[in-house]
Amino acid sequence: MGNQPAIYLDHAATSWPKAPGVGQMMLEMIEGQVGSSGRGNHGMALVAARKLFRTRSLLAELFHISNPNDIVFTSNTTEALNLAIKGWLKPGDHVIATMVEHNSVRRPLEFLRRTIGIEVDYIPVSPRGEMEMELLRSSFRANTALVVCSHSSNLLGSIAPVREIGQLAHEHGAVMLLDAAQTAGNYPIDVEEMGVDLLAFPGHKGLLGPQGTGGLYINPKLDLVPLLHGGTGSQSEELEQPAVRPDRYEAGTANTVGIAGLGEGVKYILEQGPENIYHHEWELTQRLMMELSGIPGLTILGPEMGRDRTGIVSFVIADRDASEVAFLLDKDYGIAVRAGYHCTPLGHMTAGTMDGGAVRASIGYNTVVDEVDALVLAIKRITE
Repeated sequence: MGNQPAIYLDHAATSWPKAPGVGQMMLEMIEGQVGSSGRGNHGMALVAARKLFRTRSLLAELFHISNPNDIVFTSNTTEALNLAIKGWLKPGDHVIATMVEHNSVRRPLEFLRRTIGIEVDYIPVSPRGEMEMELLRSSFRANTALVVCSHSSNLLGSIAPVREIGQLAHEHGAVMLLDAAQTAGNYPIDVEEMGVDLLAFPGHKGLLGPQGTGGLYINPKLDLVPLLHGGTGSQSEELEQPAVRPDRYEAGTANTVGIAGLGEGVKYILEQGPENIYHHEWELTQRLMMELSGIPGLTILGPEMGRDRTGIVSFVIADRDASEVAFLLDKDYGIAVRAGYHCTPLGHMTAGTMDGGAVRASIGYNTVVDEVDALVLAIKRITE
Protein backbone atom coordinates (compact mmCIF):
# COMPACT_ATOMS: atom_id res chain seq x y z
CA MET A 1 0.00 0.00 0.00
CA GLY A 2 1.60 3.22 -1.16
CA ASN A 3 0.27 5.49 1.60
CA GLN A 4 1.31 3.21 4.43
CA PRO A 5 3.53 5.04 6.96
CA ALA A 6 6.98 3.69 7.60
CA ILE A 7 6.40 4.01 11.36
CA TYR A 8 3.00 3.74 13.02
CA LEU A 9 2.70 5.50 16.40
CA ASP A 10 -1.05 6.04 16.64
CA HIS A 11 -2.06 2.93 18.60
CA ALA A 12 -4.27 4.95 20.94
CA ALA A 13 -6.55 5.55 17.94
CA THR A 14 -6.42 1.98 16.64
CA SER A 15 -3.81 -0.76 16.72
CA TRP A 16 -1.80 -1.77 13.69
CA PRO A 17 -0.85 -4.38 12.70
CA LYS A 18 -3.50 -6.63 14.18
CA ALA A 19 -2.72 -9.80 16.07
CA PRO A 20 -1.63 -12.90 14.13
CA GLY A 21 -4.63 -14.85 12.87
CA VAL A 22 -7.18 -12.01 13.03
CA GLY A 23 -7.38 -11.43 9.29
CA GLN A 24 -7.30 -15.12 8.45
CA MET A 25 -10.13 -15.87 10.86
CA MET A 26 -12.26 -13.09 9.39
CA LEU A 27 -11.63 -14.35 5.87
CA GLU A 28 -12.61 -17.87 6.91
CA MET A 29 -15.83 -16.53 8.39
CA ILE A 30 -16.69 -14.71 5.17
CA GLU A 31 -15.81 -17.53 2.79
CA GLY A 32 -16.87 -20.43 5.02
CA GLN A 33 -20.26 -21.89 5.80
CA VAL A 34 -21.31 -19.45 8.50
CA GLY A 35 -24.88 -18.39 9.22
CA SER A 36 -26.49 -15.99 11.69
CA SER A 37 -26.20 -16.77 15.39
CA GLY A 38 -29.53 -17.36 17.11
CA ARG A 39 -31.40 -17.42 13.82
CA GLY A 40 -31.96 -21.12 13.39
CA ASN A 41 -30.71 -24.47 14.66
CA HIS A 42 -29.00 -25.54 11.46
CA GLY A 43 -25.28 -26.17 11.29
CA MET A 44 -24.24 -22.83 9.76
CA ALA A 45 -26.09 -20.85 12.44
CA LEU A 46 -24.47 -22.97 15.15
CA VAL A 47 -21.01 -22.24 13.74
CA ALA A 48 -21.68 -18.53 14.19
CA ALA A 49 -23.04 -19.04 17.72
CA ARG A 50 -19.95 -21.00 18.74
CA LYS A 51 -17.62 -18.30 17.42
CA LEU A 52 -19.45 -15.61 19.39
CA PHE A 53 -19.34 -17.65 22.58
CA ARG A 54 -15.65 -18.45 22.09
CA THR A 55 -14.78 -14.75 21.97
CA ARG A 56 -17.05 -14.05 24.95
CA SER A 57 -15.30 -16.78 26.92
CA LEU A 58 -11.82 -15.48 26.04
CA LEU A 59 -12.82 -11.96 27.12
CA ALA A 60 -14.21 -13.34 30.38
CA GLU A 61 -10.89 -15.05 31.03
CA LEU A 62 -8.97 -11.86 30.28
CA PHE A 63 -11.07 -9.60 32.52
CA HIS A 64 -11.71 -12.24 35.23
CA ILE A 65 -15.47 -12.31 34.62
CA SER A 66 -17.33 -15.31 36.04
CA ASN A 67 -20.08 -15.58 33.41
CA PRO A 68 -19.22 -14.90 29.73
CA ASN A 69 -22.88 -14.03 29.08
CA ASP A 70 -22.45 -10.89 31.20
CA ILE A 71 -20.36 -9.53 28.30
CA VAL A 72 -22.37 -7.73 25.62
CA PHE A 73 -20.88 -7.09 22.18
CA THR A 74 -21.07 -3.56 20.78
CA SER A 75 -19.61 -1.86 17.73
CA ASN A 76 -17.08 0.15 19.80
CA THR A 77 -16.40 1.65 23.23
CA THR A 78 -18.65 4.61 22.47
CA GLU A 79 -21.70 2.39 22.03
CA ALA A 80 -20.79 0.48 25.20
CA LEU A 81 -20.53 3.70 27.20
CA ASN A 82 -23.84 4.95 25.82
CA LEU A 83 -25.53 1.68 26.79
CA ALA A 84 -24.09 1.88 30.30
CA ILE A 85 -24.84 5.56 30.90
CA LYS A 86 -28.25 5.80 29.26
CA GLY A 87 -29.30 2.37 30.46
CA TRP A 88 -28.56 3.01 34.13
CA LEU A 89 -29.30 6.66 34.89
CA LYS A 90 -32.75 8.08 35.60
CA PRO A 91 -34.06 11.61 36.21
CA GLY A 92 -32.56 13.28 39.27
CA ASP A 93 -29.52 10.97 39.50
CA HIS A 94 -26.12 12.43 40.31
CA VAL A 95 -22.98 11.35 38.43
CA ILE A 96 -19.33 11.80 39.31
CA ALA A 97 -16.87 11.87 36.39
CA THR A 98 -13.36 13.31 36.00
CA MET A 99 -11.72 16.12 34.08
CA VAL A 100 -9.94 13.74 31.71
CA GLU A 101 -13.02 12.01 30.30
CA HIS A 102 -13.41 11.36 26.58
CA ASN A 103 -16.37 12.87 24.71
CA SER A 104 -17.85 9.36 24.61
CA VAL A 105 -18.53 9.88 28.31
CA ARG A 106 -19.04 13.62 28.46
CA ARG A 107 -21.54 13.96 25.60
CA PRO A 108 -23.95 11.24 26.81
CA LEU A 109 -23.81 12.75 30.29
CA GLU A 110 -24.50 16.25 29.00
CA PHE A 111 -27.31 14.90 26.81
CA LEU A 112 -28.97 13.36 29.86
CA ARG A 113 -28.38 16.53 31.86
CA ARG A 114 -30.31 18.49 29.21
CA THR A 115 -33.06 15.96 28.56
CA ILE A 116 -33.88 14.24 31.87
CA GLY A 117 -32.19 16.46 34.43
CA ILE A 118 -29.32 14.38 35.81
CA GLU A 119 -26.63 16.19 37.81
CA VAL A 120 -22.95 15.86 36.88
CA ASP A 121 -19.74 16.79 38.70
CA TYR A 122 -16.39 16.58 36.89
CA ILE A 123 -13.67 16.09 39.49
CA PRO A 124 -10.48 18.08 38.75
CA VAL A 125 -7.20 16.21 38.40
CA SER A 126 -3.70 17.61 38.29
CA PRO A 127 -2.14 18.59 34.93
CA ARG A 128 -0.24 15.31 35.14
CA GLY A 129 -3.44 13.34 35.61
CA GLU A 130 -3.26 12.68 39.36
CA MET A 131 -6.57 12.46 41.22
CA GLU A 132 -7.20 13.91 44.66
CA MET A 133 -9.08 11.16 46.45
CA GLU A 134 -10.36 13.36 49.26
CA LEU A 135 -11.94 15.66 46.71
CA LEU A 136 -13.61 12.65 45.13
CA ARG A 137 -14.82 11.43 48.52
CA SER A 138 -16.39 14.80 49.34
CA SER A 139 -18.27 14.86 46.01
CA PHE A 140 -20.68 12.03 46.81
CA ARG A 141 -24.30 12.91 47.46
CA ALA A 142 -27.33 10.97 48.62
CA ASN A 143 -28.45 10.68 44.98
CA THR A 144 -25.07 9.68 43.48
CA ALA A 145 -25.92 6.75 41.22
CA LEU A 146 -22.83 6.42 39.04
CA VAL A 147 -19.10 7.04 39.11
CA VAL A 148 -17.55 6.96 35.64
CA CYS A 149 -13.82 7.06 35.12
CA SER A 150 -11.38 6.77 32.24
CA HIS A 151 -8.91 4.05 33.23
CA SER A 152 -6.18 5.86 31.32
CA SER A 153 -6.42 9.33 29.83
CA ASN A 154 -6.12 9.19 26.05
CA LEU A 155 -4.19 12.47 26.22
CA LEU A 156 -2.04 12.21 29.36
CA GLY A 157 -1.52 8.46 29.58
CA SER A 158 -2.17 8.66 33.33
CA ILE A 159 -3.71 5.64 35.05
CA ALA A 160 -6.57 6.13 37.51
CA PRO A 161 -6.60 4.41 40.95
CA VAL A 162 -9.55 2.23 40.01
CA ARG A 163 -9.62 0.04 43.11
CA GLU A 164 -9.86 3.04 45.42
CA ILE A 165 -12.48 4.71 43.22
CA GLY A 166 -14.55 1.54 43.03
CA GLN A 167 -14.40 1.09 46.79
CA LEU A 168 -15.59 4.66 47.38
CA ALA A 169 -18.40 4.23 44.88
CA HIS A 170 -19.66 1.08 46.58
CA GLU A 171 -19.37 2.62 50.05
CA HIS A 172 -21.81 5.28 48.86
CA GLY A 173 -24.15 2.90 47.06
CA ALA A 174 -23.09 3.99 43.57
CA VAL A 175 -22.20 1.94 40.50
CA MET A 176 -18.70 2.05 39.01
CA LEU A 177 -18.31 2.41 35.22
CA LEU A 178 -14.79 2.08 33.81
CA ASP A 179 -13.83 3.32 30.35
CA ALA A 180 -11.06 0.90 29.35
CA ALA A 181 -10.52 2.30 25.86
CA GLN A 182 -6.79 2.69 26.49
CA THR A 183 -6.17 -0.24 28.85
CA ALA A 184 -8.10 -3.29 27.65
CA GLY A 185 -5.44 -5.75 26.56
CA ASN A 186 -2.35 -3.75 27.52
CA TYR A 187 -2.99 -3.40 31.27
CA PRO A 188 -4.22 -6.04 33.74
CA ILE A 189 -7.96 -5.72 34.50
CA ASP A 190 -9.84 -7.79 37.09
CA VAL A 191 -13.40 -6.49 37.37
CA GLU A 192 -14.17 -8.17 40.69
CA GLU A 193 -10.91 -7.29 42.39
CA MET A 194 -11.08 -3.70 41.11
CA GLY A 195 -14.75 -3.22 41.99
CA VAL A 196 -15.85 -2.50 38.41
CA ASP A 197 -19.59 -2.92 37.80
CA LEU A 198 -19.59 -1.82 34.15
CA LEU A 199 -16.56 -2.19 31.87
CA ALA A 200 -16.60 -0.59 28.42
CA PHE A 201 -13.84 -1.68 26.05
CA PRO A 202 -12.83 -1.56 22.37
CA GLY A 203 -11.86 -4.53 20.27
CA HIS A 204 -9.63 -2.63 17.86
CA LYS A 205 -7.06 -1.03 20.18
CA GLY A 206 -5.17 -2.96 22.86
CA LEU A 207 -7.02 -6.19 22.05
CA LEU A 208 -5.52 -6.05 18.53
CA GLY A 209 -8.80 -6.96 16.85
CA PRO A 210 -10.73 -5.37 13.98
CA GLN A 211 -12.48 -2.02 13.99
CA GLY A 212 -16.23 -2.12 14.56
CA THR A 213 -15.91 -4.35 17.64
CA GLY A 214 -16.14 -3.70 21.35
CA GLY A 215 -18.16 -4.64 24.38
CA LEU A 216 -19.62 -3.93 27.78
CA TYR A 217 -19.39 -6.08 30.89
CA ILE A 218 -22.53 -5.71 33.02
CA ASN A 219 -22.47 -6.88 36.63
CA PRO A 220 -25.12 -9.63 37.01
CA LYS A 221 -26.78 -7.60 39.79
CA LEU A 222 -27.50 -4.72 37.40
CA ASP A 223 -30.31 -4.40 34.88
CA LEU A 224 -29.84 -1.74 32.23
CA VAL A 225 -32.49 -0.36 29.91
CA PRO A 226 -31.44 -1.69 26.47
CA LEU A 227 -30.07 0.86 24.03
CA LEU A 228 -31.48 -1.08 21.05
CA HIS A 229 -34.78 -2.90 20.75
CA GLY A 230 -35.52 -5.52 18.13
CA GLY A 231 -34.96 -9.10 17.09
CA THR A 232 -32.67 -11.30 19.15
CA GLY A 233 -33.58 -14.74 17.86
CA SER A 234 -34.97 -15.64 21.31
CA GLN A 235 -38.39 -15.17 22.91
CA SER A 236 -39.65 -13.72 19.61
CA GLU A 237 -43.26 -14.07 20.71
CA GLU A 238 -42.78 -11.54 23.52
CA LEU A 239 -43.54 -7.82 23.17
CA GLU A 240 -40.52 -6.73 25.22
CA GLN A 241 -36.81 -7.46 24.93
CA PRO A 242 -35.92 -10.82 26.50
CA ALA A 243 -34.55 -10.75 30.04
CA VAL A 244 -31.87 -13.36 29.32
CA ARG A 245 -28.31 -12.19 28.67
CA PRO A 246 -26.68 -11.37 26.35
CA ASP A 247 -29.78 -11.33 24.11
CA ARG A 248 -31.36 -8.49 26.08
CA TYR A 249 -28.69 -6.07 24.88
CA GLU A 250 -27.79 -7.49 21.46
CA ALA A 251 -30.73 -6.74 19.17
CA GLY A 252 -30.06 -7.31 15.48
CA THR A 253 -27.62 -9.50 13.59
CA ALA A 254 -24.21 -9.68 15.22
CA ASN A 255 -20.94 -8.66 13.59
CA THR A 256 -19.95 -12.31 13.56
CA VAL A 257 -16.98 -11.81 11.22
CA GLY A 258 -15.50 -9.03 13.35
CA ILE A 259 -16.17 -10.73 16.68
CA ALA A 260 -14.55 -13.94 15.46
CA GLY A 261 -11.52 -11.89 14.45
CA LEU A 262 -11.54 -10.22 17.86
CA GLY A 263 -11.38 -13.66 19.44
CA GLU A 264 -8.02 -14.23 17.77
CA GLY A 265 -6.79 -10.91 19.13
CA VAL A 266 -7.87 -11.76 22.67
CA LYS A 267 -6.31 -15.20 22.38
CA TYR A 268 -3.00 -13.57 21.43
CA ILE A 269 -3.23 -11.12 24.35
CA LEU A 270 -3.80 -13.98 26.77
CA GLU A 271 -0.79 -15.83 25.35
CA GLN A 272 1.47 -12.79 25.68
CA GLY A 273 0.07 -11.58 29.02
CA PRO A 274 -1.23 -8.02 29.63
CA GLU A 275 1.48 -7.51 32.26
CA ASN A 276 4.21 -8.24 29.70
CA ILE A 277 2.57 -6.01 27.11
CA TYR A 278 2.32 -3.16 29.61
CA HIS A 279 5.97 -3.55 30.62
CA HIS A 280 7.13 -3.47 26.99
CA GLU A 281 5.12 -0.33 26.22
CA TRP A 282 6.15 1.37 29.48
CA GLU A 283 9.86 0.88 28.82
CA LEU A 284 9.53 2.41 25.37
CA THR A 285 7.56 5.38 26.73
CA GLN A 286 10.34 6.00 29.24
CA ARG A 287 12.93 5.98 26.48
CA LEU A 288 10.83 8.32 24.36
CA MET A 289 10.24 10.72 27.26
CA MET A 290 13.90 10.78 28.20
CA GLU A 291 14.98 11.65 24.65
CA LEU A 292 12.21 14.20 24.05
CA SER A 293 12.91 15.96 27.34
CA GLY A 294 16.22 17.22 25.97
CA ILE A 295 14.63 19.10 23.06
CA PRO A 296 14.42 22.86 23.73
CA GLY A 297 10.87 24.24 23.87
CA LEU A 298 9.22 20.80 24.07
CA THR A 299 6.91 19.99 26.99
CA ILE A 300 5.72 16.45 27.71
CA LEU A 301 2.24 16.02 29.14
CA GLY A 302 1.15 13.48 31.74
CA PRO A 303 2.96 11.62 34.53
CA GLU A 304 6.65 12.22 35.14
CA MET A 305 9.26 9.67 34.15
CA GLY A 306 9.27 6.57 36.32
CA ARG A 307 5.55 6.75 37.05
CA ASP A 308 2.88 4.36 35.78
CA ARG A 309 1.40 5.32 32.43
CA THR A 310 0.11 3.68 29.28
CA GLY A 311 1.93 3.93 25.96
CA ILE A 312 0.74 7.50 25.32
CA VAL A 313 3.24 10.37 25.14
CA SER A 314 1.67 13.71 24.22
CA PHE A 315 3.70 16.87 23.89
CA VAL A 316 3.62 20.48 22.77
CA ILE A 317 6.40 22.48 21.15
CA ALA A 318 6.63 26.20 21.84
CA ASP A 319 5.67 28.36 18.85
CA ARG A 320 4.85 25.31 16.72
CA ASP A 321 1.36 24.25 15.66
CA ALA A 322 0.62 20.67 16.74
CA SER A 323 -1.17 19.83 13.48
CA GLU A 324 1.75 21.15 11.44
CA VAL A 325 4.20 19.01 13.40
CA ALA A 326 2.07 15.90 12.83
CA PHE A 327 1.74 16.76 9.12
CA LEU A 328 5.52 17.09 8.74
CA LEU A 329 6.14 13.83 10.60
CA ASP A 330 3.85 12.05 8.14
CA LYS A 331 4.92 13.85 4.96
CA ASP A 332 8.68 14.05 5.45
CA TYR A 333 9.44 11.13 7.76
CA GLY A 334 6.65 8.59 7.24
CA ILE A 335 5.70 8.65 10.94
CA ALA A 336 2.01 8.45 11.87
CA VAL A 337 0.97 10.28 15.05
CA ARG A 338 -2.15 12.24 15.98
CA ALA A 339 -2.50 15.95 16.69
CA GLY A 340 -5.36 18.12 17.89
CA TYR A 341 -7.81 17.65 20.75
CA HIS A 342 -8.20 13.86 20.69
CA CYS A 343 -11.95 14.05 21.50
CA THR A 344 -11.09 15.11 25.06
CA PRO A 345 -11.45 18.87 25.57
CA LEU A 346 -11.71 18.14 29.30
CA GLY A 347 -8.25 16.59 29.18
CA HIS A 348 -6.85 19.60 27.33
CA MET A 349 -8.44 21.96 29.85
CA THR A 350 -6.67 19.97 32.56
CA ALA A 351 -3.33 20.02 30.73
CA GLY A 352 -3.61 23.70 29.75
CA THR A 353 -3.40 22.95 26.03
CA MET A 354 -6.79 24.20 24.80
CA ASP A 355 -5.15 26.89 22.68
CA GLY A 356 -3.70 24.55 20.10
CA GLY A 357 -4.00 20.96 21.24
CA ALA A 358 -1.03 18.60 21.34
CA VAL A 359 0.91 16.01 19.36
CA ARG A 360 0.25 12.47 20.58
CA ALA A 361 2.57 9.57 19.92
CA SER A 362 1.17 6.26 21.15
CA ILE A 363 3.17 3.08 21.43
CA GLY A 364 1.87 -0.44 20.86
CA TYR A 365 3.07 -3.95 21.52
CA ASN A 366 4.63 -4.10 18.04
CA THR A 367 6.59 -0.87 18.49
CA VAL A 368 10.38 -1.26 18.60
CA VAL A 369 13.23 0.90 19.88
CA ASP A 370 14.33 2.01 16.40
CA GLU A 371 10.89 3.50 15.75
CA VAL A 372 10.98 5.50 18.97
CA ASP A 373 14.47 6.78 18.13
CA ALA A 374 13.34 7.72 14.61
CA LEU A 375 10.52 9.83 16.04
CA VAL A 376 12.93 11.65 18.36
CA LEU A 377 15.35 12.36 15.50
CA ALA A 378 12.50 13.66 13.32
CA ILE A 379 11.24 15.96 16.08
CA LYS A 380 14.76 17.33 16.57
CA ARG A 381 15.04 18.10 12.87
CA ILE A 382 11.61 19.75 12.77
CA THR A 383 12.36 21.94 15.78
CA GLU A 384 15.74 22.95 14.38
